[in-house]
Order: sequence, then structure tokens, then C-alpha cells
Amino acid sequence: MNITVLALDGVFDTGLAIVLDALATANELSALQAWPGPPFQVSVVGTRRRVKSALGMGVPVLRAVDCPPPDLVIVPALGYKMPDALQQALDRPDVAEAAAALRDWADAGTRIAAACIGTFVLAESGLLNQHDATTTWWLAPLFRQRYPGVRLDTSHMIVNSGQFVTAGAAFSHIDMTLWLIRQTSPELAALVASYLVVDSRPSQSAYIIADHLSHADPLVERFDRWARAHLDKGFRLDDAASELATSKRTLARRIREVLGKTPVSYVQDLRIERAVHLLKTSTNSVDRIADMVGYADGVTLRTLLRRRLGKGIREIKRA
Repeated sequence: MNITVLALDGVFDTGLAIVLDALATANELSALQAWPGPPFQVSVVGTRRRVKSALGMGVPVLRAVDCPPPDLVIVPALGYKMPDALQQALDRPDVAEAAAALRDWADAGTRIAAACIGTFVLAESGLLNQHDATTTWWLAPLFRQRYPGVRLDTSHMIVNSGQFVTAGAAFSHIDMTLWLIRQTSPELAALVASYLVVDSRPSQSAYIIADHLSHADPLVERFDRWARAHLDKGFRLDDAASELATSKRTLARRIREVLGKTPVSYVQDLRIERAVHLLKTSTNSVDRIADMVGYADGVTLRTLLRRRLGKGIREIKRA
């Protein structure tokens, strides 16, 4: 398989290294085990003759225009972690050229995978429109605002949408690369994971800090504070909207844009989060904790906790 790794100026050093190291390890282990099949042929390409990483290291690259369409393109992250700096980077001419190259490769049938902030570069091409995707969780509000045509789901670490594969935050580069190796050889992917000591992480949910996301919008931040203060009471969107001096429609729309879920779903997440914390840190019974987080009885809380646990198990089995 011919693989092109697209490295742009400011490429995230760790992301680029993880992809290259995992593929090199796969080639070494495949040769060691004398497994059939050719090795991965990996080239690092750029839209400029000279590319520097986010930490200022030179990255030897081939020019994208000089390379034939590969079987697979991998887009590592750019090293811009905050919205303002990232938006400036995405407006650069070399990113526009990268987006054009991605469209050309896609037209030629090339599969394209992107991780973390690399998903923004792929989304700039327009190729993700009307496709399912994930991205780095703390930049989800910016992603939804900038690419409304993409069906974003940040709960997953990997989202496979046919020709396009996207992965979540920073270290999802290894999850994505192992997933790609697994498409060729599940046994080889498992061996690479063992040698690199990588656990299965099918979901980003455990890493998402809801409080961080809520700060992306003043109205959502106020809703978050109000909801946390009223978890022990029944939730009504009318009450929340009235308290925050806005309409139900505006509140629901802003929560959907920032958090990617409905107000009711978000409040339920907060209740489960609080319940799990109380179960770990207090001596209260499940029935008492259920009352403290707004559920009628312990049976309801136990059912929701089992569903949450069961969902995690199913995601692990699918990975």
C-alpha cells in the first residue's frame, strides 16, 4: 500500500512522529514474522519545498504536485491548539493548496484519513460535507460553526465514513494509524499495539471536559451554571430559558451548536456525571444519590448507569 503523509508548516510534531513510527513498526514486525504482503510504502509530502514542524524542526518532504495519487493519504494535526491561532493558520495559502490536493486525490479514489486538527484541513476541502466525522473535542464548537455541512460526533475516537476516516484529539493519531493497519491485517495491528503498549480507546467521551466546552459561548456557560445548580429538580426548558432571559429556541440552538446535543441530553449527562462522583466519594445510597441529582428513584439511576456502561463495552467490541 502506498501511503502519503501530508505535512504542512506547523505540523504537530507528536502526531507526525506517531504516524510514521507506527507504520515503520508495522513494517518491521511484518518482516520479523515473515507475514505475506508488501510493506507499507510511506512518503511525506508537502505543498512547499520546505516544511517546519510546530516546534521548528525541519521536515523533509516531497512536493505533492510531483507525486502520483497514493492508496491512502494521512493528514496529521497542525500544532495550533486554540481557536484564534487555528483560524489564522487555516486561512494560509498552503492550506488552500492542501485542500485542493486532497480533492484531486479523492477524485482519483484515494482514501483519506485525518486526525485531531488535521480534520480541519480535510474539512476545508469540502470533502467531509454530508459525511460523519469527529475532531478534537475542545475545538468542536469552532468545527461546527466553520463546517455546518459535516455531521460531527465528538464522542467517538474514530469515525469511518467510507472514503474518509477521521480521528479525535492529539493522541488519536495512534488510534487512527492502528485502525488503518487493522484494515490490512488485524493480527499486525494487534502486534503493533502490544509493542507500542497502546490500549483500546474507542471513545473520546471519557476525556471531554464539558465545562471547557460550555465556556465557548456565554449563553451556554450561563445555562451550564444554572443546570448544575438545579440538578436535584425536574428539568424544564421553559424554566431555563426564562431564567436566562432568552427564548427556548435560541437556547436549544446555541446548546446544539456548542455542545452537539439537546438541553435535555446535556442535563442528563451532568446528572450522570454528578451521580458517578457521589458514588465514588460519598457513603450515600443509590436512592439518596438519585434524589440528589433529580431522578425519581434509584432504579432509574441504575438503569441509566448500566446503559452508559453497556455503550462503552459495545464501542470497545466494535473498535
